[in-house]
Amino acid sequence: MDRDLLGRLSSGAADMNDKDERAHDLRMYFTGFAAAVLLTALSFATAILQPFGPVGLFASLAVLAAVQVVVHFRFFLHIDLSRQKREDLQLILFTGLIIAIMVAGTVWLLGNLMTRMM
Repeated sequence: MDRDLLGRLSSGAADMNDKDERAHDLRMYFTGFAAAVLLTALSFATAILQPFGPVGLFASLAVLAAVQVVVHFRFFLHIDLSRQKREDLQLILFTGLIIAIMVAGTVWLLGNLMTRMM
């Protein structure tokens, strides 16, 4: 009978732990969603109103896009700077580097071809 009581108490603690973890995850998702919507609205407002001129517009949109990427990594992909997530972050950054090299090389080659044809 004592084992049954201990089993019920431990399962109740596990249920509370699961509920707390679930509530924490929901708060993280809602916070991330609110931040993403706010950043998107700021990007649209900046593009429509153009308060900084053409160069400032591109710079502010680049900053807002970088912050948007960080928000998605943190709140939706659950990637932060902790030791457990460091390998995932390195994998994502390496993939981004490879994609950036491919895009930059393609733009460079197409630009070179365009100048040779003119």
